[in-house]
Amino acid sequence: MAKTVFREYDIRGIFAKELDEAMTKKIGYFLAKKVPGEYIAVGYDARAHSPTLFGWLTSGINAAGKRVLGMGMVPTGVNYFSNYQTFMINDQKVTPSASVMITGSHNPPEYNGFKITVDKKPFFGSDIYTLGEEVLGSNIVIPDREDFYPINAKERYIAYMLENFAHLQNFGQKIAIDCGNGVAGIVVEPILQNLGIMYEGLYCEPDGRFPNHHPDPSEEENLRDLEQIMKQKNISLGFAFDGDADRIAVLTQQHNFKGDELAIVFAKTMQNPTVIGEVKCSQVMYDEINKIGKAIMYKTGHSNLKVKIAQTSADFAAEVSGHLFFNDRYYGYDDAIYAMLRVLELVYRGVDLDAEVASLPKVYNTPEIKIHTSEETKFAIIEKLKEALIAPPTDFPKMQDIIDVDGVRIMFDEGWALVRASNTTPVLVTRFEAKSPELAKLYQQKTIELLKKVAHAINAPIST
Repeated sequence: MAKTVFREYDIRGIFAKELDEAMTKKIGYFLAKKVPGEYIAVGYDARAHSPTLFGWLTSGINAAGKRVLGMGMVPTGVNYFSNYQTFMINDQKVTPSASVMITGSHNPPEYNGFKITVDKKPFFGSDIYTLGEEVLGSNIVIPDREDFYPINAKERYIAYMLENFAHLQNFGQKIAIDCGNGVAGIVVEPILQNLGIMYEGLYCEPDGRFPNHHPDPSEEENLRDLEQIMKQKNISLGFAFDGDADRIAVLTQQHNFKGDELAIVFAKTMQNPTVIGEVKCSQVMYDEINKIGKAIMYKTGHSNLKVKIAQTSADFAAEVSGHLFFNDRYYGYDDAIYAMLRVLELVYRGVDLDAEVASLPKVYNTPEIKIHTSEETKFAIIEKLKEALIAPPTDFPKMQDIIDVDGVRIMFDEGWALVRASNTTPVLVTRFEAKSPELAKLYQQKTIELLKKVAHAINAPIST
């Protein structure tokens, strides 16, 4: 059980049961040993146990001979932002060598975890797994030592946004925001108030119990209150944030904009843009962006996309779920609050979001369809599927190409199918898109039939 908290993109588990005092202290200790400099900036989300984890993690970092810059409760975007700032500590200028965000993101209230940045780069994959091996293999006992240097990262972040979006002063129309009782409100509200932007706020008070709805804006049921207030108040533009405010939903009264749709709109405002999308993004996004610049298909996962941005100097990256990464005029990480301001800027400059989406080629796509299997067999099923596609069944739709950058994306004549293994749960994630609903259904049916067949061949458990 303890091993499962060390995941592909972060460390995450149930507070006290999986992330207990001894483990958290050791995470802080062994992580600090890997950090090149002296100072590690640490912030936390709205969950009731986040301050406790902060104390335990700080003890571990101090035991390793490093020092903690404590920023208190902040959104994840503020935590990332701190890596690019210089703070005064004991009359010396200090820039963090790493940061840790204590957050359970959009998970239920009993969960918590750590998102880690080292030397401005995401700490993920093999780095996290190696850290896990060191933590679980050690019997070191770390004493309490929770002293830290407070820093004003939140205030610095707000000032940065006010300066860079000063042209939005008196935006001119009222918007709606739903912070989901996550941490977004402590930053979004002062920014909007100082810019003179009128807004209707829902659940802006941080409450880690999430009493009103689950803080995951990618699920339609969690947007109902926002949709209702927009209709009641005749508000044409709304935003919803996840628990730590690194994912966003953008709504008008006509449409719920996915990340790949927003990528197209933003790309049109950039000169010869390079844009990275995950394998779940619509083919329309890739086709439209390639008309004006360059679109790159890459692996799902916020850490993967941040690394790819750094490698390619891309202007922007997007995940369908609402992780938006601006390297154009920003630092290349996912920050839903910054994304909101960029959307407001589009509207301020006259962009009609609904008209932009209405002008795109019409396709029909499914939401993510999750197929349950086991941790031990999920990647083996993908490899077996690749083999089966070399000589598919005679009734399988005609294929144009197979893209295996992350799982299997099967390109058909008039659409595509995606099957990939989740990096964080024992499921296969599927998605289908076509030029008609009938074709999308056919692609889904035939792909899942083949998937079941290859799973059966290796005695892998599978359930839809």
